[in-house]
Amino acid sequence: MGQTARVSAVVWISAVSLAAWLWLLLCQGFFWRTDVRLPPREEPGEWPSVCVVVPARDEAAVLPAGLPSLLAQDYPGRAEVFLVDDGSSDGTADLARELARRHGGLPLTVDSPGEPPAGWTGKLWAVRHGIALARAREPEYLLLTDADIAHAPDSLRELVAAARTGGFDLVSLMARLRVESVAERLVVPAFVYFFAQLYPFRRIGRSGARTAAAAGGCVLLRTEAAARARVPDSIRHAVIDDVALARAVKAAGGRIWLGLADRVDSVRPYPRLYDLWRMVSRSAYAQLRHQPLLLLGTVLGLALVYLVPPLALLGGLALGSPAAALPGGLAWLVMTGTYVPMLRYCRQPLWLAPLLPFTAFLYLLMTVDSAVQHYRGRGAAWKGRTYARPDAVADEG
Repeated sequence: MGQTARVSAVVWISAVSLAAWLWLLLCQGFFWRTDVRLPPREEPGEWPSVCVVVPARDEAAVLPAGLPSLLAQDYPGRAEVFLVDDGSSDGTADLARELARRHGGLPLTVDSPGEPPAGWTGKLWAVRHGIALARAREPEYLLLTDADIAHAPDSLRELVAAARTGGFDLVSLMARLRVESVAERLVVPAFVYFFAQLYPFRRIGRSGARTAAAAGGCVLLRTEAAARARVPDSIRHAVIDDVALARAVKAAGGRIWLGLADRVDSVRPYPRLYDLWRMVSRSAYAQLRHQPLLLLGTVLGLALVYLVPPLALLGGLALGSPAAALPGGLAWLVMTGTYVPMLRYCRQPLWLAPLLPFTAFLYLLMTVDSAVQHYRGRGAAWKGRTYARPDAVADEG
């Protein structure tokens, strides 16, 4: 009787997991496809002016790979780069000036915003300062990009052409992340895969759809839309600033688009699992709006969707129950198949696809750790600077 009940429970749980995967496969905006690239575009008759804003804090290690690619942009219109050195201790500002002298190209201004006031999180205070500097030039567009992002020479003109042709107020590319170390191979493709599952790219660019997101490493933003949405001031508390930016622009009536990059690359290395763990746990609980019930639901959801399939397959085989093993095996197969396109995009071996349940378990632990760090009062952090928790900021205000 007891074993029959256990088998029945496994059958039902594995069936629910399979149903969840069939729904994800067909009804979640085809998130698993990787063909959402820059939309069709034509070069404008007159190229608008653009200011590039680069927030940087202790970026001397990656700046030589990122900044020269911005200075070398082959852009037919007027363009200028503003690098905001946010209290670096490694000579980031001096290195930026030296790179500009050595490589030439677009004009570069290096400035510092000073210490951020209470209530500003992440890099947004640096972004605000950069935008204020840029507005003196009255650009039509702002390119918000990070110091670790390397752009192809035609990156800026392609972004502007896409924005102009499609009538978009925000065009963002998710940079191709570095995938070289063992930890990066295991975790990084899944990071993009999970992001696309939460924010299906096809829905983001669809008029009338509520889904909104951007990738902070590469965001082309119409200056007028930024003013209308009051960014970055309206999102100064945001830890996940790129998603908050896209939501603010869309809420203010702007049209947005997000896709995968072909020749915009992040050069930042994450050689150890510890480095990736810190990157994910920094903002995972903020994604859940610091709500314990959402955390519980996320943990249960990750377990049902990603951990149940292999466990049901193995448990069904151990219990001699094909009815339990079959749904688990099919769910694992669907999961594996949806992960293959992302591995191909990241140029990784396909044998990593069946390991997605293990990677999902790591993300589950990172999310729980993010909540633990939050309740220990450590708050969010950016490049070694820790900020107060949102509730603490509210209390102070």
